[in-house]
Amino acid sequence: MLKEFCAENFTKIPSAIRAGAQRIELCDNLAVGGTTVSIGVLEASLNYAHDYDVPVNAIIRPRGGNFVYNDTEIKIMGTDLLEFKKSGVDGVVLGCLTPENTLDTEALTELLALAEGLSVTFHMAFDELTFSQQKAAIDWLSTQQVDRILTHGGPMGTDIMDNLSHLKELIAYAAGRIIILPGGGITATNATAIATALNVTELHGTRIVAFNA
Repeated sequence: MLKEFCAENFTKIPSAIRAGAQRIELCDNLAVGGTTVSIGVLEASLNYAHDYDVPVNAIIRPRGGNFVYNDTEIKIMGTDLLEFKKSGVDGVVLGCLTPENTLDTEALTELLALAEGLSVTFHMAFDELTFSQQKAAIDWLSTQQVDRILTHGGPMGTDIMDNLSHLKELIAYAAGRIIILPGGGITATNATAIATALNVTELHGTRIVAFNA
């Protein structure tokens, strides 16, 4: 089972890798769900993680709040993505929605073109969609340059154990076309049980590995 550690800045990355993290999702400002880190933080994280053959996927999100971005914000995201790509990032984590709460396929197409050659994760903006919209998103994202969808299986604040049935539905619908990556409330204590219940090989979380902060 691959354990993806959600890192706020560089600070806990060394401890997480020592504790068994096999991939890093790098972000800042977890209090608002994660935003883009500085280029300095990215490069320090890459230098350290790559010494241990641990890939780093960096979130591309210019602000907290909703996932509906205007043209200027999309341009900011594109610039950050290209700079991160130049620095050697392994992957990016992103997501864009329309005011009608559907996938913003126009913005995503633009960003995915810039991300060519990188691993791509669609983040928890996915959880803002209705189930029928989630199925449509799986259909579209699986045909694009997207490797996985990060999802809590329900609204944030809910217990992930209560969302297992919905996560199973998403995994069954994806049918191997795209990875469904469960996250949010997964800890070193419950990770194995959740992976077994869902029959998944990747999990995500800020507490996915145990170490002294």
